Amino acid sequence: MNRRDFLKGTSTLAVGAACLPFLKVMPALASAGETLVVVMGSTINSLDIHRSGTNRPSYQVAVNCYDRLLTFGTKTLEDGSLSYDYDNLQGELAESWEVSEDGRTLTFTLREATFWDGRPVTAQDVKWSFDRAVTLGGFPTTQMAAGSTRDPEQFEAVDERTFRIHLPHASKLTLPNLTTPIAIVINSELALEHATDDDPWATEYLHRHPAGSGAYQVERWEPGQQLVYRRNPQWASGALPSAERIILREVPSSATRRALLERGNAHLSQDVPPRDALELAAHPNVQVVSTPIENCLHVLCPNLAFEPFQDVRVRQAIAWAIPYDAILQNAAYGRGVPMWGAESNTPADTHWPQPFPYHTNLERARALMAESDYPDGFEVPLSFDLGQADWAESTALLIQEALGQIGITVTLDRIPGANWRTRALVDKQLPLHLENFGGWLNTPCYYFFWAYIEGNLFNSSNYHSEEIAQLVDDTLFMAMDDPDYAPKIRRMIEIAFEDVPRIPLYQPALNVAMGPNLDGYTFWYHRQLDTRVLQTA
Repeated sequence: MNRRDFLKGTSTLAVGAACLPFLKVMPALASAGETLVVVMGSTINSLDIHRSGTNRPSYQVAVNCYDRLLTFGTKTLEDGSLSYDYDNLQGELAESWEVSEDGRTLTFTLREATFWDGRPVTAQDVKWSFDRAVTLGGFPTTQMAAGSTRDPEQFEAVDERTFRIHLPHASKLTLPNLTTPIAIVINSELALEHATDDDPWATEYLHRHPAGSGAYQVERWEPGQQLVYRRNPQWASGALPSAERIILREVPSSATRRALLERGNAHLSQDVPPRDALELAAHPNVQVVSTPIENCLHVLCPNLAFEPFQDVRVRQAIAWAIPYDAILQNAAYGRGVPMWGAESNTPADTHWPQPFPYHTNLERARALMAESDYPDGFEVPLSFDLGQADWAESTALLIQEALGQIGITVTLDRIPGANWRTRALVDKQLPLHLENFGGWLNTPCYYFFWAYIEGNLFNSSNYHSEEIAQLVDDTLFMAMDDPDYAPKIRRMIEIAFEDVPRIPLYQPALNVAMGPNLDGYTFWYHRQLDTRVLQTA
């Protein structure tokens, strides 16, 4: 299915009376050019992306309230919607930058910009912010390491407006990594005023009080209810946003979010469930944009810590048993890219993600089970995140039915979203589970680094391959035009085809629904809403 097909819809759901109490408390939208209302189903749990435990929905605060050294330009996709452009790197806080001949020294000249309190942004602020990201640990530190920046000694404030990064080796990922929500620049003097001996990086203060130079400030945050952005009129790193305020309302019910949009009480709904996206696309006063998420897959993960899944024949049997098309139609309502049915076990190119050489074939699946060490089958729980139930619930039910036909008895294990990351990605103890990972930096080696290397966060299958580990080491920093790059990537994908520690179901789409007069929405790899570009027609 191509992206143009994503925009087709069939019908609309009626607005329920249960929505009315909520509608009464929504602000009037008479001054729509000044205030935009956005609804979302998830909860922002922190205003500090570097803080331990900060969840994905909170990342958008970093996008809108902080600047980074670099950003990406914008491109128009085939269906007319907008997307970031991975091939068009641009300056944000950086007015210009230079790369040394050996690729190991990056020098940035900062533009003249100020933080919200009026203090100039300096190279010392950039260094402190990067020092913080590589020191606090957890996801921020790992993400910075993806760009080969691991140590505060690599960062140098040459003078007030010159910042330098020293690399152990040249890497194609370093500059793109500086566009991520992690690589923010914080007002270090303000943060240090609130630091303590026990909290030298001011995590408690920045948890509730952003200190940036970005396009929007946080005017009000009521956890579990709403966050209000107020435009920063002094923003120097881009065109001044059109909207004076953005009201971001947390509305757990997808039906209520849908009703608010249909009735014109909200301008935009983030991360719309596939069924709602399909049906909203037919509404005369709603526009829906569905963008395949680059470098992202919905997958079924057999955990190799669970003995039966150590047998590759069992994993392959499952891959042959999965009802792929039924999952795409019933869980994603057709809004996704098929990742099954490749004709060859050897990839022809390095495109990622790409279809695996499996399709639904129960006869072949039963034959593999009969050859395996578990010809009589076994019992296993299938776990999924309740926070992603819009696609995971129906997917799990279809997989449960299919695996029952090859002797594998599946029970469903529904895990609350608040517990999912720890259970699935940190503890890595779920025997069989549905997972979703999208790599921020759009190269196959980057995806494999996170999802196929033992111990790394998204390798929730506890998979290990000496050959893949070596191939990732060889290619992660290698230039993509290096003659050795393509054959090594093809071999990496070929092993993934054979070993199937992650069984791709489909490439998901990010669905966003908007009122008819809202322009500027742009898809980003981090899946967060960039409110800076939104405007009413």
